[in-house]
Amino acid sequence: MSARGVLYVHSAPAALCPHVEWAVAGVVGVPVKLDWGAQPAAPGNHRAELNWQGAPGTSGAIASALNGWQRLRFEVTEEATPGCDGVRYSYTPTLGIFTAVTSASGEVLVPEARLRNAMERAAAQEADLAQELDRLTGRVWDEELEPFRYAGDGAPVRWLHAAG
Repeated sequence: MSARGVLYVHSAPAALCPHVEWAVAGVVGVPVKLDWGAQPAAPGNHRAELNWQGAPGTSGAIASALNGWQRLRFEVTEEATPGCDGVRYSYTPTLGIFTAVTSASGEVLVPEARLRNAMERAAAQEADLAQELDRLTGRVWDEELEPFRYAGDGAPVRWLHAAG
């Protein structure tokens, strides 16, 4: 079974660009050469997109390989496959990593147990329900990444198929 997804590197300093390529190549098992372009939302930084195809869970492996690089902003998506939910990973230096299950249209899906916990915390006045829902849906990650997403409109896209 094969999964498909996209790696969006929203901003990376020039010095990190080859390291991103090496890290992704280490996950997918084939050489990776991204088409880097200027990132207008962060002068001096670069952006790139990579459509990938590989085993289910590849998005998590890519996110793990890039997680914690303090000057990198990225998102990795993976479409749902039989037996596996879709997923999105978002990373910013200030917020760290956010992971969410996604629908076929890319919307964040929040599991019932997490919703119930948010409601219980709000009822016990331990948390504000609106803030908890924003946290569960990754709103602050979306707000921070949105300027970088728009800056990438019209960027070239490349497909990559993982080995073996």
